[in-house]
Amino acid sequence: MTASPLTSETSVSTKAGIWGWMLFDWAAQPFFTVVTTFIFGPYFVSRMASDPALGQAAWGYAIAVSGLFITVLSPVLGSIADETGRRKPWIAFFAVIKITCLVMLWFAAPGSGLIIPLIFFSLASIAAEFSIVFNDSMMPRLVAPKDIGRISNIAWGLGYLGGMIALIFVVAFMAGSPETGKTMLGLQPIFGLDPSAGEGDRATGPLAALWYLVFVLPMFFFTPDGARGLPIRPAIASGLARLRSTLAEVRQRPGILRFLVGRMIYQDGVNALVVLGGAFAATMFGWATAEIGIFGIILNVVAIFGCLAASRLDTMLGSKTLVVVSLIVLVIATIGIVSTGPGYTLFGFIPLPGADSGGLFGTPAEKAYICFGLLIGVAFGPVQASSRSYMARSVSVEEAGRYFGIYALSGRATSFLAPFLVATVTALSGSPRLGMATIIVFLLGGLAILVRTPYPAAMPRGST
Repeated sequence: MTASPLTSETSVSTKAGIWGWMLFDWAAQPFFTVVTTFIFGPYFVSRMASDPALGQAAWGYAIAVSGLFITVLSPVLGSIADETGRRKPWIAFFAVIKITCLVMLWFAAPGSGLIIPLIFFSLASIAAEFSIVFNDSMMPRLVAPKDIGRISNIAWGLGYLGGMIALIFVVAFMAGSPETGKTMLGLQPIFGLDPSAGEGDRATGPLAALWYLVFVLPMFFFTPDGARGLPIRPAIASGLARLRSTLAEVRQRPGILRFLVGRMIYQDGVNALVVLGGAFAATMFGWATAEIGIFGIILNVVAIFGCLAASRLDTMLGSKTLVVVSLIVLVIATIGIVSTGPGYTLFGFIPLPGADSGGLFGTPAEKAYICFGLLIGVAFGPVQASSRSYMARSVSVEEAGRYFGIYALSGRATSFLAPFLVATVTALSGSPRLGMATIIVFLLGGLAILVRTPYPAAMPRGST
């Protein structure tokens, strides 16, 4: 039986250190939940742009541009981090950028222009993703190999719980309807936030910044960092040299190469589905902040239980099985949401009554959309958490930084492509539905490669 590449090198952390590491996901997720997907993104698309198609295209292009920067720089920074040894200073540096840019989203008022908010959003996205590279590369050092899948999925579930709590707070107390001036609970927005000026939606930037600032601190206080290595200047030179050798080395490790290529393709589809799903729902059904927020809450509740279940199944069945099953579920769900519209689902093969029963999600088509959304909620946590544990089980502690940098590259190397195609097809056709349908190609392409990939993706060096 082959030993894990991590067994001899892993320095298992204390419970406080592991919880500090897992709370990073709790701290980071509200940015993706309330800013990127469910509140600020749909607000930008529906209220800042002159029409929803233009808004979705602009939002998609912003995500594509940030993805391009992440693609180029993630493996470079991961390799440099391996040479400096420490990850926390890098996370702190990018935290300053992320928090500053999120605060600046407060000034994205209707009619203020699209370019400046998109610049701050893109910079916040870049800083967030770079921080994730460094946090992920700490995992193999903290836990024993048998616990990697469990800890990764629990951390992801904590992230969804944090995102859900932030989202509930926004829709219940901050973001009011422009028509009624009231929040989902029928209350006046706190702090005197003006719904007609989108202040509740814009305040999600500062809220996500404050949340991140507070809850990332346990990681800094309790989670052990790597030993101090080279000073920054020689670390840059050495890191770039190691990166070049690693890129050449990957070609000699066909299992890892196949896994990275497959993930590059399917993660592009997952990213696009997550960041554009809320805006698509707003366009398709005319959902306001309350409907989108509740939809996000439902997805996050399901995602939490999905990750908790996956934390056990990953240990029992293996990370590869979890990723494959999750991708199949996401394909089914994506087909479902793009085939559903007012009065029908499954491209019209199943007509639905158009009568609105009143209240939230009052039409049968909206309820069908919610059902397909539940499938997304079940799968999009485990597909990412188990991909992370798949990689962690396939590399050693010493090479974790550079390989997680390449892992981030594989998740972002074409990350601009799916949003770009969604945005371009939407702009050319005038159909957000047709644009979103391009995501299915990425999910299926990555799945086809992954099913032929070994698990773990690489044999430990020196093993037979």
